[in-house]
Amino acid sequence: MTTPLVSTEIATQPDTWRQAAALAPSSPLPRRGQRVAVVGCGTSWFIAQAYAARREGLGHGVTDAFAASEFPTGRDYDLVVAISRSGTTSEVLTLLRKLRGNVPTLAIIGDPDSPGREAADEVVTLPFADERSVVQTRFATSTLSLLRAGLGEDVESLAAAAKDAVRWSAPSALLERTQITFLGRGWSVGLAHEAALKCREAALAWTESYPAMDYRHGPKAISDENSAVVFLGSRPDGLVEEVEATGALALWFDEDPQLTLVRCQLFAVAYALSRGLDPDRPRHLTRSIILSGE
Repeated sequence: MTTPLVSTEIATQPDTWRQAAALAPSSPLPRRGQRVAVVGCGTSWFIAQAYAARREGLGHGVTDAFAASEFPTGRDYDLVVAISRSGTTSEVLTLLRKLRGNVPTLAIIGDPDSPGREAADEVVTLPFADERSVVQTRFATSTLSLLRAGLGEDVESLAAAAKDAVRWSAPSALLERTQITFLGRGWSVGLAHEAALKCREAALAWTESYPAMDYRHGPKAISDENSAVVFLGSRPDGLVEEVEATGALALWFDEDPQLTLVRCQLFAVAYALSRGLDPDRPRHLTRSIILSGE
């Protein structure tokens, strides 16, 4: 069988993370102390959530994340950062045009020839991280690497560790489960949402995602011997034992949650292939979402 495009794109992430981080010193990224909002749609929104929590958690300033269609235009921000792989996402372009002249904007896009380049006041392009597959992987994590480098984080060490992560194979015990829940804490909550989305897109899988502590407040009811619960980041005391008591498989890795997201990408592809699906061409989806009338 031909290797899916998304598999090749996942494997390149150590290199694309380094290239993205190298752009940080010369890029107009958020400055310490600025009030920042980050927007996107789908995967880009979940990366926005992760970055917003990470930036604020590291003490760089108030940072919020919104789906582009739900941005509260009455709020006061020093900068709005918009993430769009294609640079053609309707809701993102509509918002950037609405904000022009009122709030400074920065777009992070994959396609340098897209409308996104002209819609924002400033732009950072990551053409080396753009993708042919509908399912986003390396653009999302490369954008996060760029933003994390802008926070002063060590992306080089992260990329070095990713060389092992991209070679990981999902265990058969995980592939046999029919329901998967992804849990995160702090900035990895956004990554948990993204992991769940990857499996829904690529494998049409029943996946859910929550802040880890919230698993106890209802989601736990669906867990049984057909389930798996994957932790991205730290695990609350006693929660692994609660998961296992339901019969579900508990899985975690003691590593940066961005690396665990790579493993979740690989699982999504393997899960799709095990079900006879093409992970490059998810049902009902296209690479760019352009709404009619926009």
